[in-house]
Amino acid sequence: MPGFLLHVGATVMCAHGGQAQPTAPNARVLVSGQPTVAITAPYVVAGCAFAPPAGNGPCVSAQYVTSALRITSLGQPLLLLDSQAVCAPTGTPLVTVMAQPRVTGI
Repeated sequence: MPGFLLHVGATVMCAHGGQAQPTAPNARVLVSGQPTVAITAPYVVAGCAFAPPAGNGPCVSAQYVTSALRITSLGQPLLLLDSQAVCAPTGTPLVTVMAQPRVTGI
């Protein structure tokens, strides 16, 4: 399904409100003047509000499991607005709140 490409400036949050940022942006392809992100780049999560009394703790990192099918950079598929990710250790998804509205991909 087509969607906007994710870039470093996109607002991505865990399901509990923590801010997620990519650890390895792809500077080879820029959108809106900012690097895009490939599926191989893990995200770090800061400020997750999930604190169970006994359990698996707050979201610390996340990894995307779906990406663009036809757009790659350096051999790796790029992430789209509708790409799906799983947070560790909670197993909850990342939610993309805002991304650039100019470049779409499939």
